[in-house]
Parts: sequence; structure tokens; C-alpha cells
Amino acid sequence: MSAAVSLAQWLKLSQQQLAAVSPTADIEARLCLCHVLSVSNSYLYSYPERLLSHAELAALGELLQQRLQGRPLAYLFGHWHFFDLQLEVAPSTLIPRPDTELLVEQALALPLPAQARVLDLGTGTGAIALALAHNKPQWQLTAVDYITEAVQLAERNRQRLHIPNCTVLQSNWFSALGAQRYDLIVSNPPYIDPADTHLASLRYEPITALTSEQQGLADITHIVQQAPQYLHDTGWLYLEHGYDQADAVRQLLQQAGFTQVESKRDYGNNWRISGGCLGG
Repeated sequence: MSAAVSLAQWLKLSQQQLAAVSPTADIEARLCLCHVLSVSNSYLYSYPERLLSHAELAALGELLQQRLQGRPLAYLFGHWHFFDLQLEVAPSTLIPRPDTELLVEQALALPLPAQARVLDLGTGTGAIALALAHNKPQWQLTAVDYITEAVQLAERNRQRLHIPNCTVLQSNWFSALGAQRYDLIVSNPPYIDPADTHLASLRYEPITALTSEQQGLADITHIVQQAPQYLHDTGWLYLEHGYDQADAVRQLLQQAGFTQVESKRDYGNNWRISGGCLGG
């Protein structure tokens, strides 16, 4: 592209290229422009004729090339939005997905005590725990992850967002929690079968945060079986899982003594979360 390229022209040309790697090429092109120019999306609509400088074109060209190689925009930007929070992201953790916001919405809708104690297992960036803590300042959140880099990242996000009612700890699931008990446990654990062909499109994200043995159910099974020891008598457990795992997860929950067991669909109409109440 030459220097005499307007915002509208760059959007049109980049969308055509991004279509090869993204079903939302128009959105991604706008995100790239907003990132490089440090402007809002409304600015792009207001000034479509604005010409890009040589430096801006160079930065956009580099960004576009890396995205065309398959690198996720979130890693290229170094941040991503989740439930109205801007989170730092890194290749050591999964990129927060919009579908995971369903887990946060469900947690916020539960009949929990006013000063509920909530545990987020496998917190990654801290997305779920920080969203809950931000929306419920009276709750006390504990966010754990086994990976040191993830713990450090979640803590950086907590500090940058000034969220005091969340503690980030390193723990292999429940291993570092002692005799603590919670009103709610939430988790977005690894749930993809290692043999799943969809993994090829996720090659830049950490494989350990994506896959689990036993057709993707090993970590979910461990959490469901162990959770009753860490929940109050009427505590809740909610998990994110694969689109075809709802029946299996509901069965695991029922076998572990959970009642009011249910599954909910995500925004793509796929079964995405399941949970229930312990003894209630």
C-alpha cells in the first residue's frame, strides 16, 4: 500500500486479506486500526477519508502479516476485553472468549450470600474471577492457577484494575486450599480431546490449557469429584465445557451429589456451561 491510503481504503483491502484467516474479517480490520491509531471504532466511521501516515501503514502492515500467519489479535495487541474489563493477555494463558461471559452471568444470577466466598479454578488471565469481583465488590474471590506465568499475569491484571476483593494463588486445582470452603466454585478447565482436529486452529494458545484426557473430561471429572469437599452445604459449582459434553457433565454432577443440575447454551446456541447445587 502507498502512503496515500485512507482509513476506508485500508479497511476494504485488509478485510479481503483477513477473510482467509477469520470469519469476522471486518471486525478484525477495525480492531487493528483502532489499536494502531489509538482511537475508538466511532472515529473510523467519522473520518473514513483520513489518510494514514507512512509509520501507521508500516505498523498496520506488520500487524496484518502476523495475523495472516495465524497469530491471534489478542496476543498481538497484548490485551483483550472481557465483561467490560480490559485484560493483559499472553501466550502462557488462553484468550478470554465471549462465550465464557455466560459463566460469569450465571454466577451473578445465583442466590448466593451477600458476602459470598467464590473460587475460580484455572484462572488464566483472571478473567472470570476479576469480572465477578468487579461486579460484586462485597464478594471475596480466590483465583488459582497451576502455571506460574498465569498466576503472575492474573495478579498484574488484578493490580492494574484495582480490584481488592480478589486473591490470586498458585495451586494445582484444590491442592493449596487446605480446609477452605466456598459458596461457589467456577471453572473454565481444559476440555478439548487431545485428538480433536480443531486444535490445529488454536496452535498459538497453550496446549495444557486446552486439552484433557478421557475425551476431554479428565479435569472436569476431577473438579466435580473434589468440589464437595470445598463447598458449603448449599454451595454451587458451575463449569464451562465442550458443546458435546453437557450430558456427560450433568451425569458427573449428579453422581457427586449435586441437585438442581442444569446446562445452558452459549451465544452460538451450543451447550456451554453446566452446574448445580450441593445438597440444596
